[in-house]
Amino acid sequence: MDLFEYQARDLFESYGVPVLQGLIADTPEEAEAAAAKIGGVVVVKAQVKAGGRGKAGGVKVAKTPAEAREHAENILKLTIKGHPVKRVMIAQGAAIDQEYYFSVLLDRANRTFLSLCSVEGGMEIEQLAEERPDALAKIAINALTGIDLAKAREIALAGHFPAELADKVAPVIVKLYEVFVKEDATLVEVNPLVLTKDGDIVALDGKVSLDENAEFRHSREEMERDVLDPLEAKAKAWNLNYVKLDGQVGVIGNGAGLTMSTLDVVAYAGERHGGVKPANFLDLGGGASSEVMANGLDVILGDEQVKSVFVNVFGGITACDAVANGIVGALTKLGTTASKPIVVRLDGNNVAEGRRILAEYAHPLVTVAQTMDEAADKAAELANK
Repeated sequence: MDLFEYQARDLFESYGVPVLQGLIADTPEEAEAAAAKIGGVVVVKAQVKAGGRGKAGGVKVAKTPAEAREHAENILKLTIKGHPVKRVMIAQGAAIDQEYYFSVLLDRANRTFLSLCSVEGGMEIEQLAEERPDALAKIAINALTGIDLAKAREIALAGHFPAELADKVAPVIVKLYEVFVKEDATLVEVNPLVLTKDGDIVALDGKVSLDENAEFRHSREEMERDVLDPLEAKAKAWNLNYVKLDGQVGVIGNGAGLTMSTLDVVAYAGERHGGVKPANFLDLGGGASSEVMANGLDVILGDEQVKSVFVNVFGGITACDAVANGIVGALTKLGTTASKPIVVRLDGNNVAEGRRILAEYAHPLVTVAQTMDEAADKAAELANK
């Protein structure tokens, strides 16, 4: 779960990470009052979980409370990368001398933690890593020993901080690592971490991602979260692994790897059929009972963008005949609700019996394909009609 910036700021403050004052506002009037309370120059910042807020007009400097109100009024009308702005943070202004970058994250590929650090911050770190990789230090962190002051100083020096500045930054790095570990985060990022003209180190912006698998260890029931798309909310209620996309071909698979591969073959096939694309990721997991299949089809068929559905199942623990019976049961259960063409590709355990069941059922909406590529092409063709 990604946090909003104001949540990251509050979290940092609770762990003693140096931050500036920040207040949230849901209306222009609240923004004006917050700016007056903070005093001086403030920054009005859109609270959405998306990058590029500044370029989209979602970050504005205000010298007076009235100006903060005006900026908030405009920002609250924005939609940034598909995210409508419903809240702003009024942040205390800072006299910045220098900007740095620091993050610690879960490195799944190497099964460890990884720290990224650079004396050059304030720009998109991906751009820095690509254009000047030597400027970004990547230091593996032992999960057992973590980051103490000595390790923090080593990280800062590797990020090309001068020795005196490394000593100043190291205690802040230690505190940020404490946030990372104690909050079960997968990412804690500060860009920029700044040196003010008064000589203070301050976390000016924060990005934090929390591991939802560790929710049971924390009390976060009251924490503001993104409002889910209605289809995603329905899928979550049924414990389906579903992510809505922008295309026209609904995708159902069993297993995350197979479902991801299905998205790829649908995208490739779509290039031959009017540029249609996958409409979703939906992984049924190991089981494909009629109830699970019905729920999956219900979610996908409820998407107005979907023009056809591709069911791609490789029978393993769940045999293909069970999957076929699940599809039959799902279509029987859905009745007239199922009104869009469905292409089914079965392979693996008991595939012949599974195909026989679907052939015998002979539902007018169902087309059985022999291969994954053939099925993807048919589903893309039907979506384009």
